[in-house]
Amino acid sequence: MTTSANERRQLVRAAMKAPYLTREDEQALARRWKNDKDEKALEALTLAHMRLVIAVASRYRNFGLSLVDLIQEGHVGLLEAAARFEPEREVRFSTYATWWIRAQIQDYILRNWSIVRGGTSSAQKALFFNLRRLRAKLSGSGQTLTDSELHRKIADAIGVKPADVALMNARLSGPDASLNAPVADGDESSADRQDFLVCDAPLPDEIVSENIDVERRKTWLRNALRVLNDRELRIVKERRLTDDGATLESLGQTLGISKERVRQIESRAMEKLKAVLVERQPDQAAYYM
Repeated sequence: MTTSANERRQLVRAAMKAPYLTREDEQALARRWKNDKDEKALEALTLAHMRLVIAVASRYRNFGLSLVDLIQEGHVGLLEAAARFEPEREVRFSTYATWWIRAQIQDYILRNWSIVRGGTSSAQKALFFNLRRLRAKLSGSGQTLTDSELHRKIADAIGVKPADVALMNARLSGPDASLNAPVADGDESSADRQDFLVCDAPLPDEIVSENIDVERRKTWLRNALRVLNDRELRIVKERRLTDDGATLESLGQTLGISKERVRQIESRAMEKLKAVLVERQPDQAAYYM
């Protein structure tokens, strides 16, 4: 007998020994926990509902995860329910706790079923946990359905797009593949799958080098701008150093001169900047020609 089997038997045995609670008992224990933080009340309340945890966990035992782990996650959901339960609403604790137990177990399955993270929206969760059941139901109905028809019917039943059904179906049908695994099965000398992944992004050292160069050129430009007078500086900034450069005409109207005069001042200012930059950084002259 394995350790997990022993643990499972102990959990079930402890749950079966726990007494059933009346509505009044539930309310009293829940109030003692909520108002007084009575640990014994919490223990009695949760122990009495471990049968519920085991029952819910058993519904998800076909996802390839340990039933003991599912029960433990369900217990976490049970404790969360106890922390949030409001006795004054006159709702049975078991009814309220079922939602939290199921949600915690489903989140655990989604986190651990695959190394590729599944959808986390309510629609995606419904698709993940109902796809197999609906697919088996439709396949056993005697109808001859193509894959696209099958996906459309499942999508209509759950309220998602057929493309989402097709994607989830593909993911559930195949196991995860390691990028470090050899391309040729059984041949450890062959290249890994990751060797064939191509990334067009620049290398980290190239990014750092480019950032350094950009900052250096900005410093050169800031220093060179100091040779311009106020009007030249304004024209260059508004024409060349803004995302939406001002037009010659609009600048002329603002400065009270003709647009041709603005062009002349801009041209002269650019020549002054180029001369200063080439003088101070002759090895970078190609950037300014």
